[in-house]
Amino acid sequence: MADTTVDGASSVLANYGLKDNSSKTPTGSQLGKDQFLQLLVTQMNNQNPLNPQDNSEFVAQLAQFSTVEGISNLNTSMSSLLANTQSSQALQASSLVGRKVVVTTNTAVVDTSQTLKGSVNLTSPSENVYVNVYDSTGAQVNRINLGAQSAGQISFMWDGKDSSGATAAPGTYTFEAQASVDGQSTAMTTNLPANVDSVTLGQNGGEMALNLAGLGSIALSKVQVIGQ
Repeated sequence: MADTTVDGASSVLANYGLKDNSSKTPTGSQLGKDQFLQLLVTQMNNQNPLNPQDNSEFVAQLAQFSTVEGISNLNTSMSSLLANTQSSQALQASSLVGRKVVVTTNTAVVDTSQTLKGSVNLTSPSENVYVNVYDSTGAQVNRINLGAQSAGQISFMWDGKDSSGATAAPGTYTFEAQASVDGQSTAMTTNLPANVDSVTLGQNGGEMALNLAGLGSIALSKVQVIGQ
């Protein structure tokens, strides 16, 4: 009897132009639309002719089949969208490698033969703003005085020279921004340039990360400016 039922289900499936996958095991424990339809057809073939299935129950089961099919199509569409997103990320990544970006940090790898351009995130008006520059040993190299400033992003430049006017050695430097607010010295964050050494693509739709010289990895969303 069981064999006759399976053959009947296969015949109905063939009439609807559907492939009989009864011999295949669904991936994991998930019920695919083909398996769902096989169960529905088998149920119809084995119903009691004296007490057939209620029309409302049959319509409800057809609605469930439509839902299963819709979810399957949605999964296919999402997989295609994810593949397109990863391709777009790869193209974007190739254009970023070797370029400069500006990020919120207090450390930068500086070529002292060129002028470094940065900015201070000043949260309140200040009577006096300045930026201390320290080398990799922690020794203060210079101080950049910016004077009184209104709140906002305050630009500054360092010409790569120490306090005596001599050109400092290239390398990693720390920039400490301080502002006088209500008579107290308050630390402020700085935005500094960095070179993009490489890019790590996001996995499963995750965000792309930039690997910056001297700073390590940072999410693309944290970048303030690209191509300074």
